[in-house]
Amino acid sequence: MYTAKGTLNRDDQLKKYSPLVRRLAHHMIAKLPPSVELDDLIQVGMIGLTEASARFEPTQGVQFETFASQRIRGAMIDELREGDWMSRGSRKSQKDIEQAVSRLQQKLQRVPKESEIAAELGMELADYQHLLAKVRGTQLVYLEDISGNSDDEDGFLDRHMGDSEADPSAKLQDHRMRTALVAAINVLPEREQQIMSMYYEHDMNLKEIAAVLGVTESRICQLHSQSIARLRSKLREH
Repeated sequence: MYTAKGTLNRDDQLKKYSPLVRRLAHHMIAKLPPSVELDDLIQVGMIGLTEASARFEPTQGVQFETFASQRIRGAMIDELREGDWMSRGSRKSQKDIEQAVSRLQQKLQRVPKESEIAAELGMELADYQHLLAKVRGTQLVYLEDISGNSDDEDGFLDRHMGDSEADPSAKLQDHRMRTALVAAINVLPEREQQIMSMYYEHDMNLKEIAAVLGVTESRICQLHSQSIARLRSKLREH
């Protein structure tokens, strides 16, 4: 790892730690929407690794792998933030729906109906359905959940997700996340369970799901957004 002059050999370092980039990319992409390409994350991660190699000082008292993991992860998150498609307004709307669902679940002690969520938000049902279509909630996990930049301070995903390379308890956290998610899906209304199953398990798009269920694609979009809000709300309880 060192040259004849006693300095770090950058090429050897990049070769040795390139598998670390791939592991971090695979770990992160599992929590991101299908539109994110694994190769793009790996490419950006390699840039982060190169920067880490150039800036690392052994006298800092940390291991290179720990230092590099932070740089790689940061580079990936910066890239995702630059290309993030969901506007702040849409995020706020999705969050408002999520919070309304949470309040109603606590109050009613059951899964709230669509009309009840609309009323909780002070909206007519048609306006609420229009909002659901507008936010197009196709992400169970948002970039802010991963990067820690959310205005929401309860950090519910912090209890379920970790960096597998930096946090030894991450495998347990991921297991808890999967267990909690399965439990949350199982209490969704039947139609929403079907949609989530077809979308995530069978990799069907909204148009295909609409054809199977005999409704419009916009209606599937509404129900999918609502399901995401229900799931995120439910995960906060764990």
